[in-house]
Amino acid sequence: MTARSKFTPSCPMPTFDHDMVVLGHGSGGLLTYRLLDQFIFKALHDDAERPAHDGAFLDVSGEMAFTTDSFVVDPIFFPGGNIGDLAINGTVNDLAMCGAIPQTLSLSFILEEGLLMKEFWEILQSIKQACEAAEVKIVTGDTKVVEKGKGDRIFINTTGLGKVHPKANIDSSNIQPGDRVIVSGPLATHGIAILSVREGLSFETNLETDSTSLHDIVLPLLDKYGSDVHLLRDPTRGGVASTLNEICRSSKVGIRLVESALPIENEVKGACEMLGLDPLYVANEGIFLAIVKEQQAESMVQFLRKHDKGRRAVVIGQVTEDDAGRVVLNAAIGGKRVVHMLTGEQLPRIC
Repeated sequence: MTARSKFTPSCPMPTFDHDMVVLGHGSGGLLTYRLLDQFIFKALHDDAERPAHDGAFLDVSGEMAFTTDSFVVDPIFFPGGNIGDLAINGTVNDLAMCGAIPQTLSLSFILEEGLLMKEFWEILQSIKQACEAAEVKIVTGDTKVVEKGKGDRIFINTTGLGKVHPKANIDSSNIQPGDRVIVSGPLATHGIAILSVREGLSFETNLETDSTSLHDIVLPLLDKYGSDVHLLRDPTRGGVASTLNEICRSSKVGIRLVESALPIENEVKGACEMLGLDPLYVANEGIFLAIVKEQQAESMVQFLRKHDKGRRAVVIGQVTEDDAGRVVLNAAIGGKRVVHMLTGEQLPRIC
């Protein structure tokens, strides 16, 4: 089954010499120049902003956050998005989890010979839209082409730079017993949306990816609560379970989750049951986890719920002195179980 995002390019695709990527577009010669000047730059930059150098010159001052990421999702188009906006949102969110204000990005493409130009144009347009929404600028990048069969249509690499919020003090060493664990929205939506269109794993669902930039909800949270926000993480690959296990191990604390508190859409829950998946291990792209001071937890939840991206925010657990290094779940049917870190590969190529 082939899925396409609901995104519609805001600009018509320019007339171009080729209807698909050819090896010459990666040669460094005339075809490369045309691909950059007439296609990529035309999609992403106004004429006055087009890069004319191999790098970017930045005026950097103060404490900065720096991140890099690569995106190899399969399929490249999926309900509610595509690899382009996913790449921008993912990088912006990595900066936001550092308590930083996203500012500039680098963007590099590895294109496979045969990629349709109309598909590439749609991806470029979604990238531009995501950058505008997040108020970040692409300042440098690179494009390479590989032979057919040696890639998977398109891979994207990004690097992001942002200035750390003056009130942010995001560090796992801040975590204390009694701290509460907040999740900003429903679990596992992105992973199930991707899975719903995978060949051989198709099933009827109206789910769309939750991919979105989170800085516009995280930064106001830091404005109001500052250092009472002890840690932020986005539970992408490996899901909430693996992310919380990483936190427990680095902080040498335990985390107790309450299964009945976990926000999971009914469609996601049903899909997970049908496929034998635990939503705690399924990837997310539009929610974050916050480990926060106990006394401020409920106030933060109410604050997040006023924002469209946090309206399903809820406390799902707390930090404990017991079970150091482990995540323990209070099951809805009674009893407890240890929630281990994901072993092996549950859902490959999810971002």
